[in-house]
Amino acid sequence: MNYAQLLLPDFSLILLGYLLCRFTPLNRAVWQPVESLVYYLLFPVLLFQSIVKSPVDLAATSGLIGAGLLAALSGIALAYSLPWWPVLGRHIDRRDHAASAQVAFRFNSFIGLAIAERLAGGQGVQLIAVLIGVCVPLFNMAAVWPMARHGQQGFVRELLRNPLILATVSGLVANLLGFRIPEWMAPTVSRISASSLALGLMAAGAGMQLGQLARGRSLSVAVLTLRHLVQPLIGLAMARLFGLSPVQTTVLLAFTALPTASTCYVLAARMGYNGAYVAGLVTLSTLLGVVSLPFALGVLR
Repeated sequence: MNYAQLLLPDFSLILLGYLLCRFTPLNRAVWQPVESLVYYLLFPVLLFQSIVKSPVDLAATSGLIGAGLLAALSGIALAYSLPWWPVLGRHIDRRDHAASAQVAFRFNSFIGLAIAERLAGGQGVQLIAVLIGVCVPLFNMAAVWPMARHGQQGFVRELLRNPLILATVSGLVANLLGFRIPEWMAPTVSRISASSLALGLMAAGAGMQLGQLARGRSLSVAVLTLRHLVQPLIGLAMARLFGLSPVQTTVLLAFTALPTASTCYVLAARMGYNGAYVAGLVTLSTLLGVVSLPFALGVLR
């Protein structure tokens, strides 16, 4: 299977979003509300629908959940250990590291769901939705922790109000209770879900900017290497350790090779750090996803 060709439509939407934002009147003033619409409404609907569509077999997905959590914890540990690495640690600014370490382990959910659907259809979306549900709270806490002294109060409350967490948890509860979306409502929900993928990918492209990547080159290289090379290798090791099925292995490898979350720079800026530098890392990570996803799915798999 030609994974580069398979992923072309999704990255074409990212490129389209970038071009529209930079070279047409559809600039950031247009795309910022679109990001909010996708994040707070369209995307949670997609997650909820994906989970409740068919019964979740917790026994069958327990291996995937365990592999995903171990891969996540490994990525977090490696990202925060960078200042103590020999030679490299001397070239790392601690404030920049606190803001950018999250780039090494967080992921772009928009791209992840779009790719999972393309790779494995509804089953792929359901599996990656489960990974999102168990990893988003962990990643959010790990991202905020080193910047907490400059952050706002009510961190736990913010986690509990996260729309992705709410949609995933409520979807899992509804699934286990046997709830299904009524037939008369299903077409509307399906259309909302479908629109979230296209708009989410275009919004990811519209948010790209290189900013201040000239500073902190050593840190930039280290963080992006962890995100796009080391994490997929860890994903492969976890898949073998837990004996995952071919579909679960494909989803886990795609999950570990995704570009970083586009909200990394928002969090860094909101908590008093260099948001422009992190925005540059997010942009470069999105571009590197064109390489890391085919590498994970076509070479490692």
